[in-house]
Amino acid sequence: MARFEFTLEDNLFNLHRELSEGTYRPELYEAFYVKDPKLRHIHKASVRDRVVHQAVYRVLYPTFDKGFIFDSYSSRNFKGTHRGARRLEIFIRKATRNWTRQAWCLKCDVRKFFDSIDHKILSLLISESVSDARTMELIKTILASFDKSPGKGLPLGNVTSQLFANVYMDEFDQFAKHILKARYYARYCDDFVIVEQNIDVLESHLPQIRRFLSEELELELHPNKVSIRKARQGIDFLGYVVLPHRNVLRTKTKRRILKKVNGKNQASYKGMLLHCKGKMIEKEIDGLCDRMLKP
Repeated sequence: MARFEFTLEDNLFNLHRELSEGTYRPELYEAFYVKDPKLRHIHKASVRDRVVHQAVYRVLYPTFDKGFIFDSYSSRNFKGTHRGARRLEIFIRKATRNWTRQAWCLKCDVRKFFDSIDHKILSLLISESVSDARTMELIKTILASFDKSPGKGLPLGNVTSQLFANVYMDEFDQFAKHILKARYYARYCDDFVIVEQNIDVLESHLPQIRRFLSEELELELHPNKVSIRKARQGIDFLGYVVLPHRNVLRTKTKRRILKKVNGKNQASYKGMLLHCKGKMIEKEIDGLCDRMLKP
């Protein structure tokens, strides 16, 4: 009996045909858990589907990214955690006039963010910038391939999920900038901060934020992750704590580094310390690695 083996080229041509004919259907996800440091449930798409996700991402990213606010820092070119933390430091310096006046920071986190993203709302938001019907059908097919509850949820393993999450939260970004008039606002995924000189302003923002997230995006703030603090107390954001005239590494992050550091990841961890006051931690890392290398 003849044995047929499909080459990579064959698979790509077959995938192209399915996409052209509109018969493409995603395969099942592979589910597993990772700890980074909290436990996360990852859903990994097949290689075939990841090719589609990457293609969709590469086409859509330029379209949406140019419309995002400057201070959105998650999963964007030339952004990231280091720039987000640095931006918060700049905000606080401006609001406090270089730490000579009082300022306050509202810090919030959306509860079960990726699990709560509504497919219909997301599709509508995407369709405002994507006019091609076939592209929208493909996007809806990708969205329908996963849900945490009926019609809700994005898989953490998809490259498209990060972009779609930014599209979803861009609605809130625009609300924060143009309705709340929050001059010092920054967001990374579902974590966001607002810095103000007057605490009353932040306290008045909070019910408006809750209402907008609930009514427009069907999201809610995590009840245990909403805080308003004096800037001088230190603001914990994206792994760093912004303090008067210096940034330091978050205590939990420091403990995790010292627990996991070895000769292979030493340089990577030390790279994190370039963005804060970390000479003492760097010495601890070097000492640990030196002891590991000794026979």
